[in-house]
Amino acid sequence: MTDQQRADPLPEWGEHLTPRAREIVAAARQLLEESGAEKLTMRALADRLGIKAPSLYKHFPDKSAVEVELIAQLLDESAAVCEVAEARNPGSLDALTDAHRRYALRHPHLYRLATERPLPRHALPRGLAERAAAPLVRACGGDADLACAAWAFAHGMVVLEIHGRFPDGADLDAAWKTGARALQR
Repeated sequence: MTDQQRADPLPEWGEHLTPRAREIVAAARQLLEESGAEKLTMRALADRLGIKAPSLYKHFPDKSAVEVELIAQLLDESAAVCEVAEARNPGSLDALTDAHRRYALRHPHLYRLATERPLPRHALPRGLAERAAAPLVRACGGDADLACAAWAFAHGMVVLEIHGRFPDGADLDAAWKTGARALQR
């Protein structure tokens, strides 16, 4: 973290949004969590809010702008849960992967929206992606390559779990612990 980043803290998620835009994002999140990304359309969102779809464009230029706000929520929330796990168990990759897994499984549609396509870094709040990655980088002793490998492990495991790709009876808790230990230095 640079001195400038320490002196210039991140804004809270949604601080840049108007109250009505925050309401739209909250409705989009609810629709996404209930029905998945395929059902998140501007028309469905407008119906949820009881307005006409063109009214949404006063607040967001397009659906991808709404999705960016949802991705920012995921990064902010997942950063927070990993920061709590890190504070409780400093340096524990096992604790971080467990926190990541629990969060992703509680929010599978949001997780998929945020991770199954390129991350729109240019549109996210400055420093948010780095904040989300920081607990993992610290748990990996600052080794960026190891942090990438740990992220790939955790992401792959959780996506396979979300999609029900493990055989019945697989001990996923043991598999997660084994993978985290294999990566831990």
